[in-house]
Amino acid sequence: MLRRFRRTLQVAAATALMVTAATACNAAAKNDSGSASAGSDTSFTLVTPDAVGQNEFLKLAVSGIETAAKKHDGSQKVYESTDTASQQQNVQAAVDAKPDVIVLVGFEFADIVAQQAEKNPKQQFLIIDACTTKTFKNVSCAVFREHEGVYLAGAEAGLLSKSGKVGAVDVLDTPQFRRYSDPFAAGAKKVAPKTTTDTRFVGGQSPFDDSARAKEQAGTLLAKGYDQLMAAAAAGNYGVFEAAKAKGAYAYGVDVNQCTAAPGTVVDNVIKRTDVAVEKGIESVLGGKAGTTVSYGLKEGGISLTGLEDGVETSKCVIADHTDVLAKVKELRDQIVSGKLTVDDPAAS
Repeated sequence: MLRRFRRTLQVAAATALMVTAATACNAAAKNDSGSASAGSDTSFTLVTPDAVGQNEFLKLAVSGIETAAKKHDGSQKVYESTDTASQQQNVQAAVDAKPDVIVLVGFEFADIVAQQAEKNPKQQFLIIDACTTKTFKNVSCAVFREHEGVYLAGAEAGLLSKSGKVGAVDVLDTPQFRRYSDPFAAGAKKVAPKTTTDTRFVGGQSPFDDSARAKEQAGTLLAKGYDQLMAAAAAGNYGVFEAAKAKGAYAYGVDVNQCTAAPGTVVDNVIKRTDVAVEKGIESVLGGKAGTTVSYGLKEGGISLTGLEDGVETSKCVIADHTDVLAKVKELRDQIVSGKLTVDDPAAS
């Protein structure tokens, strides 16, 4: 899951700056065909950047394409990749099959899709959590407004903090990455104006993979009395969780439910509903609105918190024990959805 978040942050960087056919023996590609009714030729193909396994982020995408296939009485296939070579092979295999829509998750596919879209103008592509640099009439994109969910997590932190100090451990000090830290501080100050906030950045040679450095940065904040930390350190999130647990402090995860990685320490998570983006994206393409980029936030159901979803009682998240806090956060969510409250986007140009 943390590997997925590493990819998410790299998607952010790529967005800000913005094939060999598969053989029958390709073990990296897994075809999971749904049943199709007689006479139905509607089909969808999903290509993932990694094996799905227990990756909740990718499992949601699979659920999305299955729902789309069922809704349109068609069929679906899932190609699971394991590396760059299999990603290229799987995309080529998907193009060769000529489904109605090819759905791909992650920035890894941006360049590949750009090449294929130009060569196959009649094939429709939908990229989730990324987009091509150049606009194509047959390439649709779904991106997320992560900062809205981060703001809500910050509100939780502000309400739960006993020290009045709320911080974040972020990957790099850039506008795009600050989407995971600045709104956290803003949300905390919304509910507790006197809250002190600070952000530490992992940096270094491997900012996406340095758990030790992330733990060190978290330790710096904890030593100053910060008791609520947003963990936006990619694979380094484990280090943040460890540091918080050792000090009896709390942390917040991203993308999927990371409470299971540190029960009793992780309060809540800013999650991305890739299933929603896949379902709605396919509907848009089939409805004749291809070639557009759609942003999914709280209003569209593309961004949420584990605490706001069904099943929070069994999520192992600390927030499950604070229904009073969740009630206030729901009010803020409703204000954002209605447009009454706007969350500043650090990455906005």
